[in-house]
Amino acid sequence: MPLVRIDVNQGRSPEQLRAISQSIHDAILAEYGIPERDYFHVLTEHPAGQIVAQDAGLGFERTPDLVMIQIFTQAGRGQEAKQSLFAAIAEMLAAVGVAGEDVFIGYVENAAGDWSFGFGRAQYVTGELGVPGAKPRT
Repeated sequence: MPLVRIDVNQGRSPEQLRAISQSIHDAILAEYGIPERDYFHVLTEHPAGQIVAQDAGLGFERTPDLVMIQIFTQAGRGQEAKQSLFAAIAEMLAAVGVAGEDVFIGYVENAAGDWSFGFGRAQYVTGELGVPGAKPRT
């Protein structure tokens, strides 16, 4: 159950914003096999100059069409799975007009007990939700 924060500069249409969010969700669905309704995105638009993302010395320039993505999810997936997800996100975003140099992803892992889906309970801990990838209790 990833929580995805998406930050972009102002200027895109509501349809473009929906397409960006849906493209990221589709990539996560395809790569991680999560349930379709595990769709938790926060999309924030910023005035010009409020997002700074240089190239970290890689030798390319970003445009104002930057899409900065933070994925918060439970630990346990290997580096290969993460790399595959990053590539799928870039590919899906390219299909809706976001260039590869404008895709920035930060990936943050945590534990099952770090989530509450409502009512002030940690549903993975209480057993109301099954921990993704965990073996069923016998």
